[in-house]
Amino acid sequence: QVQLVESGGDLVQAGGSLRLSCAGSGAALSIYDMGWYRQAPGKQRELVASINTDGGRINYADSVKGRFTISRDNAKNTVYLQMNALKPEDTAVYYCNAVRYRFSRKYDYWGQGTQVTVSS
Repeated sequence: QVQLVESGGDLVQAGGSLRLSCAGSGAALSIYDMGWYRQAPGKQRELVASINTDGGRINYADSVKGRFTISRDNAKNTVYLQMNALKPEDTAVYYCNAVRYRFSRKYDYWGQGTQVTVSS
């Protein structure tokens, strides 16, 4: 069982930066593909960025390309999301996700979320 705890969310002005962290416990995150999702009020949860186990494959939503950077430190069992040039439309609860497929079974874990608010 994997437990994920996000931190780093805050209130920031437009143009500012934040770094979110997702700390894992209960299992090594190194065997999981990791993702950051966000959900704004009244909207569906959307994928912001994802990174595979060794960091060799990274994907970003078009809306954050060039501004956000996902990374992982498997030694620290932590995944990060560096967010620069923040915009009011980035305001949302940000969730960390760990996913793994083994023997046709999906193992899927979520953190509790961290609030990011960007003021204009």
